[in-house]
Amino acid sequence: MDISSIMANNVAEIQRTLSSNLLKSQMATQAAQATVMLDDLTKAQASTQQAPHPTHGNRLDLKG
Repeated sequence: MDISSIMANNVAEIQRTLSSNLLKSQMATQAAQATVMLDDLTKAQASTQQAPHPTHGNRLDLKG
């Protein structure tokens, strides 16, 4: 083995390690963002009041 092939192997290993670390970081970021979005959705749904249905229970349409 010459020094060039040793260096090439080291560079390839470093690239794999960095790619793996970057992927883990991106996944953690996406998980954190999804958690924040779900929390915001829960808060928005809790603060939203449902409007009463304008004709609910007042009349029944029968067609026959």
